[in-house]
Amino acid sequence: MKQTDDRVLLEQVRELHRDEDDGQNTATSLNERRRLSRPLDESSVKAEMFRRSRRTFLTAGAAALAGFLGWRWMPEETKYTLLRRTFEFNERVSQFFYRPARLAPEFSRDRISARRVNGFAGMEKDLDPAAWSLGVGGLFGRDSDLTLTLDDIKALPRTEMITELKCIEGWSVVVHWAGARFSDFAARYLPGTIDGSQPDIINRPEKLVPYVSMSTPDNGYFVGWDMPSILHPQTLLAYEMNGEPLLPEHGAPLRLASPTKYGIKLIKRIGRIEFTSGRPRDYWAESGYDWYSGH
Repeated sequence: MKQTDDRVLLEQVRELHRDEDDGQNTATSLNERRRLSRPLDESSVKAEMFRRSRRTFLTAGAAALAGFLGWRWMPEETKYTLLRRTFEFNERVSQFFYRPARLAPEFSRDRISARRVNGFAGMEKDLDPAAWSLGVGGLFGRDSDLTLTLDDIKALPRTEMITELKCIEGWSVVVHWAGARFSDFAARYLPGTIDGSQPDIINRPEKLVPYVSMSTPDNGYFVGWDMPSILHPQTLLAYEMNGEPLLPEHGAPLRLASPTKYGIKLIKRIGRIEFTSGRPRDYWAESGYDWYSGH
């Protein structure tokens, strides 16, 4: 009770001197210890501010230089380990907060950007769309691959979305995509789980094989996805872009589209999809980029 009374008294004293200018103040009334500098003229104040600013700048500069030199002299193996651990930590955090009901923003048609071409890995050679087919492997209960056509993909429920495609280089565009949700594709062509039961594709993805591997027909480009991410309702097997069939430079006849990952994961000209229990290879991850690459 005494502690409460003391706190009330302290606040009353502070209120008493809040608007007064009589030389008294809270510290004087309460006999609180204080330390005041000697009176300074304007030139002295400027000199003191300059001295403190310079000291702060020099300290920060020295710390930055030490960090830069430390990183430069650090063994490459140590750098690689630190980056890998950072990527792995980011992935765990992203997976912890992942919810299939959490959707990326969608935009109105007047926000659609001009098409931008970027990246031709796995598409250096011309491809005849009429001769294209999609191989699907790793299906439960099948000893051989399944071969699908574009008409098979178009037979799945059509989905359209206007979302932002973000490049890991820092630019972004708003794109109108049309295609089939990967979750609908999985529900149609992945009829069983690893324990033989009927899967709940969206709510129980952990019952499925944990990863999906995708590659171009020539295997020149390949990506790996974790199953929960690729089953997100905004991840599409896209065959149209901005109201028209995909152009060759944008991944015709079939590519991946999703606002939950950077563009390096959105493989163009898909030739093969495989469900797998092992973490798949990834084109850019093998060059030091983040395997997960979510944002």
